[in-house]
Formats: sequence, structure tokens, C-alpha cells
Amino acid sequence: MDNAIHLSFEEKWEKIIACDQTYDGLFYTAVKTTKVYCRPSCKSRKPKKMNVEFYEDIQEVEAAGYRACKRCQPEIEHSPHTQLIKSVTTFIINEYKQRVTLQDMAEHVGLSPFHLERLFKQETAETPRTYLEKIRIDKAAHLLKHTDYTNLEICYEAGFQSPSNFYKVFRRLKNCSPTEYRNLS
Repeated sequence: MDNAIHLSFEEKWEKIIACDQTYDGLFYTAVKTTKVYCRPSCKSRKPKKMNVEFYEDIQEVEAAGYRACKRCQPEIEHSPHTQLIKSVTTFIINEYKQRVTLQDMAEHVGLSPFHLERLFKQETAETPRTYLEKIRIDKAAHLLKHTDYTNLEICYEAGFQSPSNFYKVFRRLKNCSPTEYRNLS
């Protein structure tokens, strides 16, 4: 199982600004000036962007000379299901362009779809489907800001199977259409 996460520096930066707990354990934020590392969801004051480095695992960040944050305690697993949820979220992040079903996610971690959905919601306060939609919309928003792709090209590049679903989900999560979002930037 591949736990590598394929997010750019900018995408990781957006996750720590949003205190997105669904990325906890997938990467760590290290602050060069304080020599402290945190979870993406840490509620401490946000560092300057130029002082931030990202690491994929605790051994790597500690080998670079950083110590754990006393507030978010990234070195401690807070739930017995943390590793399982990390595996599912990594799977979703790496496979978001594909047609991914709850059954696919459940098979990846060896659980029934019902049990996986219940655990995932218990740990992250959202369903795996909602998490997948957020990943896809984040990718679409990034493409809208940084490319001149058409909305249709972005729809398929972000992993949506139909433009109508793309527009519906985009409006629900961003409170505007993709075209309006692009014009805001």
C-alpha cells in the first residue's frame, strides 16, 4: 500500500490554513524558525509561508531536527482507527481521477462498505464520498485559478463523470459556479 500523498506545496498550504483534519497523518508542517512540527489541523497561529516545510512522516521530520508541537501532539495517534483512515484518505487522494466507489475504498482496507463509512464519518465528520468530492473540487478550483482549461476539461481532469454533477457539487461546496469562481480570482 502506497501512503505517498501527491499534493503541491500550495495545496498543502491551503490545507493548513483551513485546519483540515482529514489530512492529519498524511503530511506534517514544519516551521523553520521555531523548529516545531504540527498536524495540518493544528489550531496554533499560522507561520509565515516562507518559514514552512512539509514532510511525509514523523521519522523524516524528526530526523531533520524538528520537535513535536505541544498543542496538537502530532506524534501521538489519537484514535485506534487513525492508520485506517489515513490509508483510505491516501487512497482517495491518489485515485480521485478514477471512478472510485465506496466498495473500492472498503476493499482497499479490508472492511465492509457499511463499516468503513461509519468509521470514516466517526473519525472525520464526513463520509468518504463527501471527502472525495472535496478533493475533486479542490483540484478543480486549483485548475480554474492556474490554467486556461475549459470547465468541461476541468470537470473530467478533476475526476467527475458528468458535467451536471460537477456543476452541482462545485456550487454546493464553493457557493458559486466554476465560471464565477474563475472570475473571482
